[in-house]
Amino acid sequence: MVWEWMNKLVRGVGNEGADDMVFKMMKDKYTDNMLMVLSVMKRTSFFNAMEIWMRATQGQALERPLGTHLRLSPWELLALNPVHLCRFPVEDGKKIDTGVTIGPLAEKPLELKIPVYITGMSYGSALSKAAKVALAKAASKMGTATNTGEAGLLPAEREAADKLIGQFNRGGYLNTPDKYKQLDAVEIQLGQGAQGASPQRTQAKFIDEEMREVFGLEKGQDAVLHTRIPGVNSVQDFRKLVKALKEETGVPVGVKIAASHYLEDELDIAVHAGVDFVTVDGGEGATHAASPTAEDHLGLPTIYAIARARRYLNGEGQKGRVSLLAGGGLFTPGHFLKALALGADAVYIGTTAVMAIVSQQMVKVAPTEPPTQLVLHAGRFREKFDADLGAKSLVNFLKVSMDEITAVMYALGKPAIAQLDTDDLCCLDPWVARALHLAYGGVAPSEQEGYYRDLNVARWNQAGREEPQMLQ
Repeated sequence: MVWEWMNKLVRGVGNEGADDMVFKMMKDKYTDNMLMVLSVMKRTSFFNAMEIWMRATQGQALERPLGTHLRLSPWELLALNPVHLCRFPVEDGKKIDTGVTIGPLAEKPLELKIPVYITGMSYGSALSKAAKVALAKAASKMGTATNTGEAGLLPAEREAADKLIGQFNRGGYLNTPDKYKQLDAVEIQLGQGAQGASPQRTQAKFIDEEMREVFGLEKGQDAVLHTRIPGVNSVQDFRKLVKALKEETGVPVGVKIAASHYLEDELDIAVHAGVDFVTVDGGEGATHAASPTAEDHLGLPTIYAIARARRYLNGEGQKGRVSLLAGGGLFTPGHFLKALALGADAVYIGTTAVMAIVSQQMVKVAPTEPPTQLVLHAGRFREKFDADLGAKSLVNFLKVSMDEITAVMYALGKPAIAQLDTDDLCCLDPWVARALHLAYGGVAPSEQEGYYRDLNVARWNQAGREEPQMLQ
């Protein structure tokens, strides 16, 4: 009886308040009306409005750790092509080969059991020691690699990782032989999708003793990432660095760049310098210290970056010689599979991996704190993070992802990840299809050129032109 009375009271008060608010919105002029705020938020988007207020209230640069909220790569416009008779599905008794070799021509190529690995997220300036260990343990369990990020060599990460890619970085923290000779692959980090090569600084007051030791910093010294790698100020310097690292280590030596409209020019220099792999980071990539402006507006979307990089490498005769690694905004097994079919030899995850390792532990801080507080080096609740449970969660995610990918591989009629190609894809938009050099799914393969010829004629006629030309 009491509960029924309270329910009626709450509902009555709520209804009365809602009625008053709706009547006020209808009655008041816009200058006095809360609808004005809703109107401008719809115009600017909720995120843009909140970041306007955050900049105005905080009076300092914003750092948005997990990437842009914009969906720049239209993965949903790509469809995978199952087969039945034109090519038969893979027999269900045959095992799908999910392995990939990074740097096949290197003295000691990097062999991965799955084509998905963990991207560079640095210890100290971003993630905690426990989080890095969790990522490394999960990668090892799955037979894949993890990446140091722009940090020094964290002993606990090296111990937990069977396969460790290390970044020869703009801070110089891993750039000495005693460190990079312990790696399974060396990635020369020139930039990344979420930030390009913008400078970055972690103030000394946020650097504890262990981080100082790993980074090789003096007490009171800030950790600084420069716009360039120290000592690399020309193409010739870069070539010398690649040659020296290959000779000293024997492991695959590659370069990581932010994808841009100058992509082919960048790749041309890297390939002719002798790199074993190129890591192309799309504009949807994330990093701990990037500003919303950099994350939302800098660089080429991942889907176009992969397609263009693959066309360049194939055109230069580098297929099977220089590996293409790519990522930025890849969240689902479908994304991974489409990126591989589009041309990547392997893909990497960052935000997705972080979301996975905190998945079963979010309740420790929710709903008052974001789950990142469990895994950031400066997180207020990092001591509550269970590295073993985090590793188990990521293993679960990767296992299920690979189960879903291999199931689709049977339907595609491809028994090995290495056999994926653009013939496994079609595109649902004719203009995106043309840009990615994929078949348009709206017409039969034999009708592709005729369709575009007719489309181009209609386009020219609409513009009042007399002599249409073939759409290139």
